[in-house]
Amino acid sequence: MPFHDITGHERPIASIKAALSHGRLAHAYLFHGEAHIGKALTAMRLAQALNCERPYPADDQDSCGLCRSCVQIIARTHPDFVVIEPDQELAVPQIKIEQVRDLEQQFIYRPLMGERKICLIDDADRLTIGAANALLKTLEEPPGHGLFILISSRPQALPITIRSRCQSLRFSPPAHTQIEAALILKRELPPSDTHFLTLFTEGRIGEALTLDLESLRARQRECLDLVAPAALTSITNILTSAESLAKADRGVEVLTWLRRWIRDLVIVLVGGDREHLLHLDEIEQLHRYARQADVGSLLDLLNEIERTEQQATRHLNVHMALETILLRLRDALGLAQTGAPA
Repeated sequence: MPFHDITGHERPIASIKAALSHGRLAHAYLFHGEAHIGKALTAMRLAQALNCERPYPADDQDSCGLCRSCVQIIARTHPDFVVIEPDQELAVPQIKIEQVRDLEQQFIYRPLMGERKICLIDDADRLTIGAANALLKTLEEPPGHGLFILISSRPQALPITIRSRCQSLRFSPPAHTQIEAALILKRELPPSDTHFLTLFTEGRIGEALTLDLESLRARQRECLDLVAPAALTSITNILTSAESLAKADRGVEVLTWLRRWIRDLVIVLVGGDREHLLHLDEIEQLHRYARQADVGSLLDLLNEIERTEQQATRHLNVHMALETILLRLRDALGLAQTGAPA
């Protein structure tokens, strides 16, 4: 049963299934919440439930996931299922008015195979003004055989006129235990890797299920090399590393890894729950640093990194910022005076 394959989102799915059961499905929905947590997948499961060729029990509105219609919806080849996405060839990906105009033409005609035509608009907050106005006209006078599902991680960026014509369903990240269980089942990973992926993706299960774990671990090791005692006690090494990373256009990425590592160190310093540690495998090194690190300086440094990340698109000198942050981290860890932690 496809709905049962979704990790988390019990409340919105229950609302959808109740609407299906009572024949009270809205003509337009806005599925909103953080990116990559299962909103689009739930929309496709709804499309499958509406078009499944095999009957299902009245008390369990779902689909088989195996019939021709269900398979075509997942493959996006079903004649009554349309997906609109931002044009990725543009400098700033957008959904253009031409895409909405084409949608309008398709929805003039009745469904070919099922009872409804379904349109999934992914990243709906990327609608241009013209496209939003064109869609608004369709939502104001929706065809009786149409269902529109808008997906957005930034619903506030949608015009209020669009939002007011959609039934809103909020999606929250699944619990960490749910994500870890899904990773063990679907990716057959050991507990240490499921813990790492769950915390790294911050509940974005779509990312957790698809990220290249080997590549991610390699980037983690690069960060750990940066904060190794031998690296931080050498100013020459700090300056060389910062220059190399900036030239490779990886400064912002490394800052994000540093922020997560410092956060872990603060958790250790204040005696927090170790289950919240991304770098749980490095717990011994974190404890060694905690013996002489200054928590106040580390908190100030976390704030500085967050400000730097926010300003990274404003022609910030990432090279200089990375140098400064590594030097400040050196001081916060007490390495400038005492050298490597014992």
